[in-house]
Amino acid sequence: MATNSSIEWTESTWNPLTGCTKISPGCKHCYTERMAHRLKAMGQANYVNGFKLTLHEDALKLPLHWKKPQTIFVNSMSDMFHESVPVEFIQSAFDIMRRAYWHRFQILTKRSERLLEVSPLLNWADNIWMGVSVENRDYAFRIDHLRETGAKVKFLSLEPLLGPLPRLKLKGIDWVIVGGESGPGARVMKPEWVVAIRNQCQKMDIPFFFKQWGGVHKKKAGRELERRTWDEMPTFVPPSRKWLTLELIPVSASKEYSSR
Repeated sequence: MATNSSIEWTESTWNPLTGCTKISPGCKHCYTERMAHRLKAMGQANYVNGFKLTLHEDALKLPLHWKKPQTIFVNSMSDMFHESVPVEFIQSAFDIMRRAYWHRFQILTKRSERLLEVSPLLNWADNIWMGVSVENRDYAFRIDHLRETGAKVKFLSLEPLLGPLPRLKLKGIDWVIVGGESGPGARVMKPEWVVAIRNQCQKMDIPFFFKQWGGVHKKKAGRELERRTWDEMPTFVPPSRKWLTLELIPVSASKEYSSR
């Protein structure tokens, strides 16, 4: 349930959840859905349910055993704040992240309403980075929800970028990632959309990371913007060992959930 990652802005993935349901246009060509069905066909034990939301309690403690500090994308194959994930499970995952203080954890969600609802019940730590995905201006409200949470580091994943975002509200945002859609049926991302976002980040002195142009042949398209790569990230200083004294909240829920 953990692998080295080819995602440009992280190093490893940790998936105590797998599976999800689509909620907005950015989900249309979901790569995790394709991957989940492929892994099921290969007989991978954790994907016997394909893309159906599934909780893996046995994977919760894995980061505590990884002694080398690394940047970890949490639930690359799901969404921590899916409406069918029990609050107790989310709290347990957060306590593990706090205890594994030497790692930097990155969480992304499209379900910003539930993130905001659950945020007061979570123990936020400096090594837990929280982000929301925004694919076009119709979903910019997710940024406002993120801003109101208790996350210490807040970031945006504007991927797949499906339209211009000319007047982003970036106050309180610590990092911005932009990327085009890739794979079968990939929709076009226009260069002027990316440049405009880059300029807004520079004006606000916010680290800007350009992930890819995307397309059906994403490697050929590359990831240079105006003849250079943009790999800016916030600075991370590991917190003290005091987080190790925190105890886990027990998980009593069953392992499989279907969407409501």
